[in-house]
Amino acid sequence: MKKTYIFIILLLFGCSQDVPTLAELPINAVIVAFGDSLTYGIGASSEESYPAILSNLIQREVINAGVSGERTAQGLERLPKILEKYQPDLLILCHGGNDLLRKTGEKKAADNLIAMIKMAQEYESEVVLIGVPKPQLFLSSAADFYTEIATKMEIPYDGDIIADVLSKKSLKSDVIHPNAKGYQKIADAIAELLRQAKAIK
Repeated sequence: MKKTYIFIILLLFGCSQDVPTLAELPINAVIVAFGDSLTYGIGASSEESYPAILSNLIQREVINAGVSGERTAQGLERLPKILEKYQPDLLILCHGGNDLLRKTGEKKAADNLIAMIKMAQEYESEVVLIGVPKPQLFLSSAADFYTEIATKMEIPYDGDIIADVLSKKSLKSDVIHPNAKGYQKIADAIAELLRQAKAIK
């Protein structure tokens, strides 16, 4: 019985560490961080946004394509021009916070995110998804539909880092935005996710 229990624990641990693999990003790779104010960097200077910090961490260009206040429907309309302009090797997608904040419909937000992922893949861009939590008193993890999307689309995913940052006053500039220290934490987590996915060493 004890051996069975240990086996189950190891199996669960192994599954939790199973990150879909990405192609290794060359030094001249183009990476686009696409999203809303969390990507744009509201609450900090442009040099302290997570895309700017991530670029320094991984020594590759990371373009900040965040638009404050944007919902997923607007992001879906904007994405084709971004993909056409930059033709990124990798798209880091962190979107949906405004849909959740304004309660415009989780299913529609999920459908829009899936459409964005498929669109990026049609441009031969790989995708990493970052989940956003529902606005509530205690933030534990991203809304459930993010996990469902990542599983369905078989892409690398972090559903904890935004909730972790926004649950700590010391890492926030206001109720819904990180400060410079918070964006640093987000960049660190995404860099680690890219390492786990074999995109960087």
